Amino acid sequence: MADYWEIFVDGYESYAKYLWKTIITPFKKGELNFFYFLIVISIVVWGLELAFPWRKKQKAFRKDFWLDAFYMFFNFFIFNLLLFVALSSVTTRFLGDILAPLGYDGGHLLDLSSLHWGWQLFLFFIISDFVQWGVHNLLHRIPFLWEFHKVHHSVKEMGFAAHLRYHFGETFLYNSFKYITLSMIFGFELQLAFIVHALAITIGHLNHANVGWDYGPLKYIFNNPKMHIWHHAKHLPSSHPKGMNFGISLSIWDYIFRTNYIPHSGRDIELGFENDEGYAPGFFDQLIAPFKPNQNNEKQ
Repeated sequence: MADYWEIFVDGYESYAKYLWKTIITPFKKGELNFFYFLIVISIVVWGLELAFPWRKKQKAFRKDFWLDAFYMFFNFFIFNLLLFVALSSVTTRFLGDILAPLGYDGGHLLDLSSLHWGWQLFLFFIISDFVQWGVHNLLHRIPFLWEFHKVHHSVKEMGFAAHLRYHFGETFLYNSFKYITLSMIFGFELQLAFIVHALAITIGHLNHANVGWDYGPLKYIFNNPKMHIWHHAKHLPSSHPKGMNFGISLSIWDYIFRTNYIPHSGRDIELGFENDEGYAPGFFDQLIAPFKPNQNNEKQ
């Protein structure tokens, strides 16, 4: 137990130092600064919303704008500092310890790090996105997980910052599956994760933004605002009672597995979920909502 506690403390201290260093040295040569990248890409996409608004009557500071802005920093940095990074270090060590008797030594079942960086980047992006598409399906199909995912679907007006309004419980699920597939099964160069993460943030911001783009023929490959708005539709069609358009960065998975649904322009459709009237209105209410019986309305 002492070893695990030391790993936990070291993980906490290391991330605290990393985050502080990230904040005070925004333009360190040769490093991608995610703290300021998030700020810059958010401002850029917000600017696109203001310049090319799809829902022209939607205010620049839409409903829950500041709540979603707080979620961005909480889920990306504050939660990591408070718990996630340190706990992840302990979990990784624990998983390695219990698998060691089976012959697992912490390596990769399939080491792809020898491939050209371009192929690694492509495969990392594709595999990561497919894993997340699968997890997203689970969030909609398993009632217990849906209670956590309701936080994301409580958005009533779409904007770029809605991308990162989600319950921290989702972080454990997504990152667990990504760790198993991308780290334990496949071996990639670590810096590729930063590039793919930056791409996912950019695409995710655009998917939730108040812009009416579908990228033309590329809509069958990349998720887009006109497709993703239907994922947030309050009233689900009988053909997709558990939801549709689950793509994170890529839409191709939905077209392959027939979970795509874009019947017409979704510009003015009502967003949310069935029986969402009076759902937890604020950050702390939403943190505890999945654990409160009165919030467990069955998804229609």
